[in-house]
Amino acid sequence: VFHLTNHHQQSTMWRLPLVNNVGRVSSNFITISVRGYKKTIEQLAKERPLKDAKVLVRVDFNVPLSKTDSTVITDDTRIKEALPTINFLIGQGAKVILASHCGRPKGQVNEKMRMAPMAKRLGELIKKPVHTVNDCIGPEVDAAVSNLQTGEVLMLENVRFYKDEEKNIPDFAEKLAKNATVYVNDAFGTAHRAHASTEGVCKYVDHKVAGFLMDKEIQFLKSAVDQPVRPFAAIVGGAKVSTKIPVIESLIDKCNKIFIGGGMIFTFYRAMGLSVGKSMVEEDFIPMAKSLMDKAKEKGVMFYLPEDVIIADEFKADANSKTVSVQNIPDGWMGLDIGAASLTSIKNELLKCKTVVWNGPMGVFEFEKFSAGTFGVAHTLAEVTANGGVTIIGGGDSVAAVNKTNLQSKMSHISTGGGASLEMLEGKELPGVSALDNA
Repeated sequence: VFHLTNHHQQSTMWRLPLVNNVGRVSSNFITISVRGYKKTIEQLAKERPLKDAKVLVRVDFNVPLSKTDSTVITDDTRIKEALPTINFLIGQGAKVILASHCGRPKGQVNEKMRMAPMAKRLGELIKKPVHTVNDCIGPEVDAAVSNLQTGEVLMLENVRFYKDEEKNIPDFAEKLAKNATVYVNDAFGTAHRAHASTEGVCKYVDHKVAGFLMDKEIQFLKSAVDQPVRPFAAIVGGAKVSTKIPVIESLIDKCNKIFIGGGMIFTFYRAMGLSVGKSMVEEDFIPMAKSLMDKAKEKGVMFYLPEDVIIADEFKADANSKTVSVQNIPDGWMGLDIGAASLTSIKNELLKCKTVVWNGPMGVFEFEKFSAGTFGVAHTLAEVTANGGVTIIGGGDSVAAVNKTNLQSKMSHISTGGGASLEMLEGKELPGVSALDNA
């Protein structure tokens, strides 16, 4: 299997002592809940009544909108994911003030990026009207907040209509926090950014806690990094090795097995002296690819590169295609997916694992001809979950692939953050998390 890389040294398997009833997924998975790390809204509610408390909640309502009509939401997943926190606060009788961004308005008002459609959809989901305002700070907001009744919800306007949001300007953060005594961060997808609404506001509010979605994200991603049940595997795919270097480096220190897929494999093949035709290669990163393989070998980590690939004569859905060994990629052809033999090898190895993290597709899965590798991995992970393992889909295109195969319910956790998931898997502290009160 994967004879090319010759990295077969298996690090000694070890397993953490099993603790009963810890974690919520499978009996053999030890989760670190945010509860022992950062205070949650649930914990705060036990300490002090939230009835009539003005609670500012940073949600991630950056939902996809129709290209032809910006008032039409094409996927409301992110709104639904915030419901546990919003409904909990309504149930506690809080006055709920929601802040979010949508799109990249670059510090100015953009009519196509207003929060009104999100407020309308949220109102349908919680079966009560959601008040809206045309700003996120200032007198109009102050008036709307003071008119809020027990258990009512107000949606502020897009925080990124101000350039001060992304610059994390203290004066703006203070104005945003002005009406609240409690701040809840439930927007994991933006937690890796130190913006005014994710980090700056925390300096001006008495209580700063994690929402239910934030809790779940930290619980899974931090556990995978800090206390995985072994064997622990990572699948890293996508077009460019340059964007995934830190996460691969970090995972080599933590994993028993690493599987590489997607366009980035060709940079590794070039580092091994193979010809790759006109496949995508990042020339500047060939030495880095070599050093990653060396580091894995040194640490006794299995480092898998596909043994066969599906190649095409052009980058098109209906291109001519064939499967070849990675040692025989002809000139003028480009690799667009992993081959069937590679998929079988990957599947066999993954089924021996107890924890698997996946970030990035195996090929150009948007083209049906080149989707078998990515969808095959998704189906394999569903099997790993069914066998009692823990499967974590770490944001980005892997999430889209899982959704396309309708296997969402068969994964232990699907992360809502792209960059945030990657940074957490790298073991980094996220500004939006570290700014919260400790448990």
